[in-house]
Amino acid sequence: MRSINLGILAHVDAGKTSLTERLLYAAGVIDRLGSVDAGDTTTDTLALERQRGITIKSAVASFTVGDAATGTTVTIVDTPGHPDFIAEVDRALGVLDGAVLVVSAVEGVQPQTRVLMRALRRLRVPTLLFVNKIDRRGARDLLPDLAAKLSPAVVPMGAVVAPGTPGAAFVPGDDPRRIDVLADLDDAVLRAYVRGEPIDVRARLAAQTRAGRAFPVFAGSAVTGAGVPELMAALPELLPAAAADAGAPPAGTVFKVERGAAGERIAYARLFAGTLRPRDRVTVGGREAKVTGIDVVDAGPPGELTAGRIGRVRGLGAVRIGDALGAGPAPAAGAFAPPTLETVVEPVSGRDRGALYAALTELAEQDPLIDLRRDDRRREISVSLYGEVQKEVIEATLAADYGLAVRFRETTTLHIERPAGAGEAVEVGIKDVTPFLATLGLRVEPAAPGTGVGYRLGVELGSMPYAFFAAVEDTVRATLAEGLHGWPVTDCLVTLTRNGYWPRQSHAHATFDKSMSTTGGDFRGLTPLVLMAALRAAGTTVLEPVLRFRLDAPATAPVLPLLARLGAVPLTATGEVVEGYVPAARVHELERALPGLTGGEGVLEAAFDHWEPVRGPAPARPRTDDDPLHRKEYLLRVQRRV
Repeated sequence: MRSINLGILAHVDAGKTSLTERLLYAAGVIDRLGSVDAGDTTTDTLALERQRGITIKSAVASFTVGDAATGTTVTIVDTPGHPDFIAEVDRALGVLDGAVLVVSAVEGVQPQTRVLMRALRRLRVPTLLFVNKIDRRGARDLLPDLAAKLSPAVVPMGAVVAPGTPGAAFVPGDDPRRIDVLADLDDAVLRAYVRGEPIDVRARLAAQTRAGRAFPVFAGSAVTGAGVPELMAALPELLPAAAADAGAPPAGTVFKVERGAAGERIAYARLFAGTLRPRDRVTVGGREAKVTGIDVVDAGPPGELTAGRIGRVRGLGAVRIGDALGAGPAPAAGAFAPPTLETVVEPVSGRDRGALYAALTELAEQDPLIDLRRDDRRREISVSLYGEVQKEVIEATLAADYGLAVRFRETTTLHIERPAGAGEAVEVGIKDVTPFLATLGLRVEPAAPGTGVGYRLGVELGSMPYAFFAAVEDTVRATLAEGLHGWPVTDCLVTLTRNGYWPRQSHAHATFDKSMSTTGGDFRGLTPLVLMAALRAAGTTVLEPVLRFRLDAPATAPVLPLLARLGAVPLTATGEVVEGYVPAARVHELERALPGLTGGEGVLEAAFDHWEPVRGPAPARPRTDDDPLHRKEYLLRVQRRV
């Protein structure tokens, strides 16, 4: 049986979860329709999701198109629609064979719709568009907007009858615009059209859709069921089936981790090749683990996970989101920008500080982009955020699941640091002079934007034990989490230029003498001092996140003076539309001022675009480490800790 792993994506409130519910109902998986408003849908399983009526965590369900023997199994990954939970969508994209992007016929193309479509096109995920809510008052023809804002290669698969009424329906049919789109994408179609030769439009459309170049458009209503059978029938025809090489060694990826009833970690994994069974041993993120159980979510063979399928795998111990299973692909760069906001979380009761850290650590396992940051000296815990709604969800989750009452400080903007030039430092270990029996030299230099932190050896690999090399590299990466101004240092290359150590010494009776021998701890203690000295010699530039915005407002609204005051840079201003760049730290002020300035008619779309050097004095963030920028205090803290 063929299988397709299908993502359902949308801007919040476009009807994505309702469509998922309707698909499961139409396929006979559930015998009654749940409602988002009633909080009883199949895929919104968290109490907070049912209470708020939004999807917070990705959920997985399955149904079959056609008969059980020759049909197609479709595994749905229902993703959040709110931009604050874009990380959940990011993780799901890497395991999909295709996607359905849902757009409301009333609200039209929303900011998050455009962000999602850009990601789908960039990753070449075959995508169908579903215009939902055609039965709602105000429903309109979205094809011009879809072509203008999402892709000119949208292909209508039929027409809507009686839009905006309870009897609205979707009637499949040929549209002359199909040939125009296909001719633009396929020279063979253009030649056949010019010569008057027959064209198998459906086959050509399927090929272009599977290549992620054409985007068929369906329409309907998840509430009434209109258009849903046509969408279901098109899934196996227009989307590619999952690869299924069951005979190869296991290879997959983990895209979600949750805790079971006993506190154990359960990994949601997509297997690209091979077969995984209970009691199998498999490499997970470079560590070997034994599979203790597998729950499949589709109608395939029970108790085992085969190539092309998604399942819940137990027994993987310290598994984390993004880990490769077996020979699976290495974690890919995210399709969306990382969070650009940060806040400090405080327990209402001081006695709960330890419990709060443990709870947030558990939440960070499920969402690594929370990026938990602990400052023991100030007794503060910080988390990274995409937006204020995410803060509310964290607060509600801590209260409901862990019994912890918390408060948040004001949200601040995250920055990064990049080396301004090259710098080098060397520390020579001298017994009885330095507490570290090690010699170390490091050079720091800039790298291309977006490359992260690179590390290489400028010495021979055999010049000291491998454990010492590993200690240096691990410490370099950990230390760069806080640069000269306290922000993460990125887009740099660190080179180990010099090394030395004291070989293992012992007395006559083979008793190990630490005072005469180098250990990994010496290199772990020395590396921050040398690295920060090299970074200080190089200097760093602090950068702030900058968003690309589109502002739709009445032509008479005085938005340009406001944008100038907020440091925005307009690129184009045509009629009622202004596009440009704005610092992320000023977006909230722009959002607050917009309704009064435009009479409630202003619509702002903004998404991360790039990092830019801050204007004026560089902001600093308090350090959470032992502060290797101040040698005397650093040595006192390290020696006291040891």
